Amino acid sequence: MAAAPPKIKVSFGGNDRLQKLKEAFRGKYGQTPLFFARAPGRVNLIGEHIDYCGYAVLPMAIEQNILAAVSVSDLSSIQLANTDPKYKDFTVSVDGISIDRDNPQWHYYFLCGVRGIGEHLSLSPLAGMRCVVDGTIPASSGLSSSSALVCCAGLVTMEANQTSLSKVTLAETCAKCERYIGTEGGGMDQSISFLAEEGTAKLIEFNPLRATDVKLPDGAVFVIANCCVEMNKAASSHFNMRVVECRIATKMLAKARGLDWSGLLKLGDLQKELRLSLEQMLELVEEVLHPEPYSRDEICRSLGISAQQLREDVLSANTQHATDFKLYQRARHVYGEAARVLQFKAVCDSSPVTAVAQLGDLMNQSHASCRDLYECSCSELDQLVDICLQAGAVGSRLTGAGWGGCTVSMVPGERIDSFLQTVRERYYAPDARRSALEEQSLFVTRPGGGAAIFIEE
Repeated sequence: MAAAPPKIKVSFGGNDRLQKLKEAFRGKYGQTPLFFARAPGRVNLIGEHIDYCGYAVLPMAIEQNILAAVSVSDLSSIQLANTDPKYKDFTVSVDGISIDRDNPQWHYYFLCGVRGIGEHLSLSPLAGMRCVVDGTIPASSGLSSSSALVCCAGLVTMEANQTSLSKVTLAETCAKCERYIGTEGGGMDQSISFLAEEGTAKLIEFNPLRATDVKLPDGAVFVIANCCVEMNKAASSHFNMRVVECRIATKMLAKARGLDWSGLLKLGDLQKELRLSLEQMLELVEEVLHPEPYSRDEICRSLGISAQQLREDVLSANTQHATDFKLYQRARHVYGEAARVLQFKAVCDSSPVTAVAQLGDLMNQSHASCRDLYECSCSELDQLVDICLQAGAVGSRLTGAGWGGCTVSMVPGERIDSFLQTVRERYYAPDARRSALEEQSLFVTRPGGGAAIFIEE
C-alpha cells in the first residue's frame, strides 16, 4: 500500500491515443514530452454521499481517464493546453498560482493538484512545466472527471519535480487540495484513482485510508449510462449544502445525547463516540430529529449559538444563503447507505447463488434513498433508472454527486445486448441531443487500474 504509483515503459506503436497526444504536444510546444501521466475516472457501485461523513464506499476505477503529456521547462511557468478545443490554454507563473473558486474552469482543477503537492513537499520553486491534457471521462457526469484531473496534476507535479510519494499520500493530499476550488468532498474519488487495481472493485475506508479488494460476482456486467444533464459541483451549492446539513445533524444528535458537540463534524465520528450500531443510529435519528425542515432560528436555539456563530463556524462559503435544513432525511440516508455498503461487500465475499439479485436489490434501495431522502437525483436520472430496470438490469442507481450525470446498472451477462439496445431506443434515440452524445454516454465497464506514469521505450 505504501508503494508509489508505477512507472511503466510503453511502446507507442500499439497505442493510438498516446501517439496522438505525443503529436499534439509536439505541435503545441515544438518538443517531445518527457513523460505521460494517467489518472482514471471511477464509478461508485454503492455508498453515495457518505465518504465525507466518515463512512466506507465501494467504487471501482473505469477505463476512461485523464492523460497528460508533460515536459519540464526552465521558464518558471506552468503552460496548460487541452486536446479538446472548448478548454482554453492557460499559463501561470510557478510562484503565482491562484485558484478562482467562483469560476471553476478546467485549468483551476489542474492547478489544485499542482499547488497541493507543491505545498505538501514544500517545493520552492516548483519546476516549470508544459502539459497537454486529454480526457475520455465525460465532464460533469458523476464519473469523477474533475478529481481525476486533480489527481493527474498531482502525479505530474510529483514526477516533474523528481520526488516520490506513496499512493496513499497522493490520494490524501489530492483529496484535501480539491477543496481549493470549493468542493468539500470526502476522498473517495482520489483514493480509488490512486489505489485501484485492474479486475477488482475496492472497499475504501478512511481515517486511516485503506483499500480492500472486493471481487464482483461472475456473470454480472456493469453498464454506465449518462442522463446527459451536467452538474458542476463547484458551480452550485447543492453538494456543499448536503455536507452542511450532515454537519448540523451531527451536532444536533450529539447535543441530544449530552456530548460535547462543538468539535464533532461527521455523522461517522458521532457513531464512534456513541459506540452504537448503524441500526441504533437510525433509531436515534427517528427519536431526536423531526422530518420537517429546520429553520436557522431553530438550529441556533437548539445548539445555543448565535446566527453569526452558525454562519462562521458551521455554514460553508456558498451555503450562507440557506434558510431551511433537512436534517432528518440526510442523516437517515447516510446511516442507511453506510449499512448497504457493508451488506454489499458481505454478499460479494460470501458469493451466494443469489448474489446478483441481492446486490441489485441493494443498488435499487440506494437509488430510492438518494432520490427521496438525500434529494440528489433529478427527473432524467429517475427516468433512466426506470428504463434500465425495465431493460433487464437487476439493479440501477445514480452514481456520483447526482443532480445529473450517470447511472450504473448491474446487468446479467446474457442480457447485455438487449439491455443496451432497449436503453438506446427508449432514452437516447427520442432526443436529438442525447442521441448525438450516445456513443460516449452508454458503455459497459470493468474494473480498471490506478494512476500511473508512462515513459516511452
